[in-house]
Amino acid sequence: MNNSEKLGFTRRGLLSIFAATVVTAAPTYSHAFGLLRGAGDVRRVKMYSGRTGESIDTIYWAEGEYIPEVMNEITHFMRDWRTNDIKPIDHRTVDRMAAAHSLLDVTEPYMLLSGYRCPSTNAMLRASSRGVARNSLHLKGQAADLRLKSRSVSQMAKAAEACASGGVGRYLHSNFVHMDCGPIRYWGG
Repeated sequence: MNNSEKLGFTRRGLLSIFAATVVTAAPTYSHAFGLLRGAGDVRRVKMYSGRTGESIDTIYWAEGEYIPEVMNEITHFMRDWRTNDIKPIDHRTVDRMAAAHSLLDVTEPYMLLSGYRCPSTNAMLRASSRGVARNSLHLKGQAADLRLKSRSVSQMAKAAEACASGGVGRYLHSNFVHMDCGPIRYWGG
């Protein structure tokens, strides 16, 4: 047992205390996966779901490492809300979301519209919309559809595109941006 355990501190508890006092600086990077340099050695994600009423505001990476318990919480949060099916969310997608959020310089959390989608949900959405891909990265836990009240689709997409990695889709009529960790590509108008 180490000294922090003797005093009743856990790594997660210390990170929570640290999170309350840290101010994350804007990232400087040329690619999203070298992101958040100079950000106090932490990465944070803030989201809420209007579908489930849940919210998450957490540091998921600290001291050069992803925090497995927190990544599990993010995976649960980003589950298919229609079926409660879960698939691990790719850390690169979370990094992309966090980097774009930081570039937007907002305190408002993202509204998560869609994270992981099970095959039956994707098929149902595909049948009712031309904008749903048959082999969507949502099926692999590698995509998120997000909205911010304080920023336009164009502003969000530009921040995501500045990360120079993955896909960015603009859905103006539905007022959301798709971000994924697949090949670099941009669509929508």
